[in-house]
Parts: sequence; C-alpha cells; structure tokens
Amino acid sequence: MSESAPVYRVLARKYRPQRFTELIGQDAMVQTLGNAIRRDRLAHAFLLTGVRGVGKTSTARLIAKALNCIGPDGTGGPTIDPCGVCEPCVAIAEGRHIDVVEMDAASHTGVDDVREIIEAVRYSAVSARYKVYIVDEVHMLTKNAFNALLKTLEEPPAHVKFLFATTEVNKVPVTVLSRCQRFDLRRIPAESLAAHFQRVVDAEGVTVEEEALALIARAAEGSARDGLSILDQAIAHGAADGGVTADQVRDMLGLSDRGAIRRLFGQLLAGDVPAVLGSVAHQHALGVEPAALLKGLLETVHGVTRAKVGGADDLALSAEEREAFGDWASRMGFATLHRLWQLLLKGHAEVQTAVLPREAAEMALLRVVHASQLPDPQDLARRIRAGELGSAEAPAAPAPAPEEQRPMLAEPVLPRLPQSPQALYDHLIEKKAHRLASCFEGARMIRFQPPEMVIAAGQGIGPGFGKELQDCLNPRIGELGERWTISVQDGIGRPSLLDEAKAHESAARDALLATPVVAAAFAAFPDAELIGYAPEDRGDDPRSMSR
Repeated sequence: MSESAPVYRVLARKYRPQRFTELIGQDAMVQTLGNAIRRDRLAHAFLLTGVRGVGKTSTARLIAKALNCIGPDGTGGPTIDPCGVCEPCVAIAEGRHIDVVEMDAASHTGVDDVREIIEAVRYSAVSARYKVYIVDEVHMLTKNAFNALLKTLEEPPAHVKFLFATTEVNKVPVTVLSRCQRFDLRRIPAESLAAHFQRVVDAEGVTVEEEALALIARAAEGSARDGLSILDQAIAHGAADGGVTADQVRDMLGLSDRGAIRRLFGQLLAGDVPAVLGSVAHQHALGVEPAALLKGLLETVHGVTRAKVGGADDLALSAEEREAFGDWASRMGFATLHRLWQLLLKGHAEVQTAVLPREAAEMALLRVVHASQLPDPQDLARRIRAGELGSAEAPAAPAPAPEEQRPMLAEPVLPRLPQSPQALYDHLIEKKAHRLASCFEGARMIRFQPPEMVIAAGQGIGPGFGKELQDCLNPRIGELGERWTISVQDGIGRPSLLDEAKAHESAARDALLATPVVAAAFAAFPDAELIGYAPEDRGDDPRSMSR
C-alpha cells in the first residue's frame, strides 16, 4: 500500500516562529524576557496583547519552550534560546505536551472551564519543569470566569505559569491586568515584513517581484499571518512557472495601479472634471472598490506631505512615486495638503457608508476639484488686506443731514453748535468727557434741533444725565455762545449712534460674505466661520471719526 502524499501546510503555519530570533519586530520584548530568564526573575503570569497576526500565540509557545527546555543533553535549564530538539521543545511545538495546556477562551468562556484550571493547578507538572496554561483571546471570558480566576492568578503554585493572549486588552478587567506582566506586541513594519516574505519565497523556490512583496507587506497592515496568507494566495494566483508579478497581486487584491492613482491625483489638482470622472469609471470597470480609490489618494497626500517635511523615504515606494511626490511637495503648501487630506478623509468615510459608493466617490472627488481651484485662505486674506482684491462696497450708513449754513458774523466769532448727534459725540470726546460720550453713544434721540435736544429715557439715561450733559455743553457764565436745553422723556426715539454702527458693521460683513471669492470659499468649506472680522474705518461709519 503506497504512502499517502504529505498534507500541504499553509505558509502561515509552516513558517511560524520556532525561536525568539525568528520573531520579527518584537526586539524589546525578547530582550526583556531574556533578561528575566537569565536573572531568574520570571513572573507567574504574562499578558500578550497586540493586533492580529503579530505573534501573540507563537510568543506564548516560545515562552513555554524557554521555560521547559532541557537542552539536547537533558541537563539544561530555562533559556531564551530553546534548543528545539529536546522532548519538551518538540512536544510543545507539536501541541501535544501534557503540561502545556492551550485553551481558546472564545469557546470556553464560562466559570466551569476556569474551574477545571483552578483544580488542575494544585497538581505538579507530569514531566515538565513548569505547568503552563496558554489562554488565547482571554478577553472573551465572562465576568464571573474572570472573578473565579483572580485568587489563583494572584498566588499560583510555584510550578504554574499563565500566558494570556488578547487582541482587545481594554476588555480585560483591571484586576486581571494588575496581576500580569504585560507585553504589547507592536505592528510589524512593512519593510521587515517584505524582508521576511523574501526569505519565505526563497525557501519555497518561488520568484516574486520585489514590488509585489511590497504590495503584500502594505496590505498585511503589520500582521505577519495576514501577509503570509496573502502571499500564499498570490503564489497560487501566479503564473504556471511559479512567478508572481506586481500586476497579478494588484488584480488579486483589487488594488488600483499606483500609477493610475497618481494620474488621478494630478487630474484633481488640475481641476479636470471629465478626466477625473473618466478615471473613476475606468477603475470601477477594473473592479477597484471606490473606498480603495479614496484610500490610495489619501496615501498619496500623506506621501507628498512626508516628502515636503523631509521625512525618511518609504522603501515600499517606487522611484517614480518618490520623484512625483517630491515634485508635488515643491509646488504645494501645507495648507493645501491639509485641506486635501480633510476633504478626502471625509469622502472616504462617506463612501464606506453610502448606498451608492461609486456615486459618493465621484461627488467627493468633485468637491476636491472645486476646492483645488480656490486660493489658499491665508493668501486670500493677505491679498484682501493689501487691496489686491476688490470687494463689493458695503451699504453706507445714512449720511448726516447737511449742516446749515450760518451767516458770517463780525467779530467776535461765536462757537458753532454741533449740528448732528455724531458731531456732538465728537465734541464730547474732544472735551475728554469720555463717560458722557459713552452714555450718549447709546442714547436714542426723540428730537435733535440745536440748541434743543430731547433724549428717550432708557438704561443709564435718566433726568440726571440730561442735566449733566447740559452742564458740560453750555458755556460758562460770561462766555459767548448759545445755551443747550436738554431733557429726558419717555419715548422710543431714533436709533442710537451705537445702533447705527452695529448696522453698518453687519452690512459690511454681509457685503464681504457676498463677494464671489468669499462665497466660493464658504461653498467649499460649509462648516467654516468668519471670525475676528472688523471693518476698516470708513468716513460713513458713525464711530470712525473718533476712533
């Protein structure tokens, strides 16, 4: 009877780390564990947290090996570099060691499952140095299960070690966290993943383009397991001779050609609407998801911004991308880049929740085209201040009545009475009567016929104000000049100087908002606000002559 063919093992399992040196991207954790083992300062419980595929379960098994390794000659002790050939190492690697118990908390969530562990920890290890419990996805345990484990977790027997792994550490009770030594496993950098994948394909005897490996590493988002799964799929998707190209990986993942993304980005900046819509239609026909299209544009804006600030080059970028990013960075300001980022980010969120994703993507890109044709707000403000841009004239406040022509008198010349409330206000300012001027500014006139004045009573305006104002304006005894008669009565009166000034300011502000440039800016940024605006002093501003 012929032997059966060996069962194929996927790359993610075949290349699972068997030594700490094979654990990529976690150097800080390995150093800490190594020092703890060498100094015999091992904690009784470890919590390993991080995103999927960064090596949490693999690290737990490596720790179990390190604690129970006896060396090739059977006389070794705990070591950060387990031999991998002794019986404990082999049995743990194959998942059959009786003293290393792995439990999936996603399917064993209750108190009864934890009670089995609590009862078993009382007994010594059968053949290993330590009895090790590896609990994967520990955050799935119920509250009662966690509570049942607390006492044992705090004071376990000396021969027991707990290793917990979770992707959602925020769901683990703080009472458990305080009893564990925590290790946060980092996302694996794309450069390290690409180098790791290169070693894998070399071992597999497969030819894969360097750009294809970079695309897979980027799509893995820091997860070695995800990347190896994608690589496995790419090898199966590749040509019959085993070669894998970048174009094949793009087709497999539904990624847009990065060259097409750069062309679309250039069309957005140029404001070429037909070309933008044509590019979106072409990418849609190729099967590229609208969200992926927006994500590619976001990556482009990020790449241009990094190039502008002089950040380190992304090794996953091609030479053409680096050159294009550098060129755009030299011609675009930070304000424009930040504005593009916000618009595209908002568009990406809309596309992900839209009933019509393609249409939502087109509308988002049209919004970007419209914004790209607007001047930079700071530059716009500078040009307005410099008078380079014209603006609609604000409606002027009603002009004061023309002063009556008084006949020329022979000497001595009598002082002229102020012929308007504004002129009277200015006269008070000249006399340094600022308190009276402030009150008069808010006063409403029932009748103003110099030298007679009737003021409407109101807040701060009483009979005493009329007398005080009259004493301030009238000439002293013996001096020439007409004498004012000022009274305060109940009534409505005409708008005060302060009311007219506010109306003038509001009209000027509305006129500014109505100018084409500002109106276009608010259309592009609906949530924008005009703040800190103050109209320039004008001759028709009731308060401009005195301030």
